[in-house]
Amino acid sequence: MSDSVYAVTEIVGSSPVSVEDAIKGAIAKASRSLEHLNWFEVIETRGHIEDGKVAHYQVALKIGFRHV
Repeated sequence: MSDSVYAVTEIVGSSPVSVEDAIKGAIAKASRSLEHLNWFEVIETRGHIEDGKVAHYQVALKIGFRHV
C-alpha cells in the first residue's frame, strides 16, 4: 500500500500563439510555486476573439502534485 498523498489544483494558461504554448506556460509558472508536479489534464479549451481573429488561446488544466 502506498503512503503517498497527492493534491490537485486548477489553473488557466493563455497564449497568443497556440494551445500548446498556453499549456507549457501555465505549467512553467505553476512549477515556480508548487513542487513535485506529476501530471496535468486539459479540462477546457477556449479562446478570445478580436476583429474576427483568435487573439488568445486559453486552456484550463488540472495539475496533480505529490506532498512529501
